[in-house]
Amino acid sequence: MTETQRIVTANRPDTINFTEMYVTHDGFRRDLARFAAAVSAGRGDAPAVRQGWQNFKRQLDVHHTVEDAWLWPRLKNLVAGRPDDLLLLEEMEAEHAVLDPLLAEVERALHAGAAELPVLVQKLRDTLEVHLRHEEDAALPLIQSVMTPADWKGFSRAMARKQKLGGASIWVPWITDGMAPADARKFLARLPAPLRLLNRLSWDGRYRSRGLWSY
Repeated sequence: MTETQRIVTANRPDTINFTEMYVTHDGFRRDLARFAAAVSAGRGDAPAVRQGWQNFKRQLDVHHTVEDAWLWPRLKNLVAGRPDDLLLLEEMEAEHAVLDPLLAEVERALHAGAAELPVLVQKLRDTLEVHLRHEEDAALPLIQSVMTPADWKGFSRAMARKQKLGGASIWVPWITDGMAPADARKFLARLPAPLRLLNRLSWDGRYRSRGLWSY
């Protein structure tokens, strides 16, 4: 599935739209690719690279925390008595848990300037990619089959409560960072008008002025 195909601006009222999930996943992939390139160039210690890494960790933590606290428990209730589906949800939680020590290993190696940093970054990329693909290929179809768009709005509201306005001011321009202009316009069109205005007048420029990942 291409990035353009992921960004859907409308859908049938009885079908969940996963645009925000897909573009967030793609943001994780993009950031780790940038991190790997910086580390390969021997610039993992550049200030903007470190800032990019810290922002990546923040976005990943918010995303996984809300999934663990809100999404997986509700899905478990909906698929009670279905062993295969319950096993899938246990796998989602286990994959999140595997990522935490990997993030800590990369953090340690980054601060120490350790020689194994490139290997650890690639291990993190590979592990996260396996999880994201598993979620996209198996968990999202399960969600589509047992949850309603109204249910999904509950997840979106939980994510918004976790992010708050301050988090949204970074998340929105972070999502569009590196997107083709047409894709960015399609994504931004999904947002409430006040958020689009704030992004245009303040958030996007402030985010881009930081030059995350530059070295």
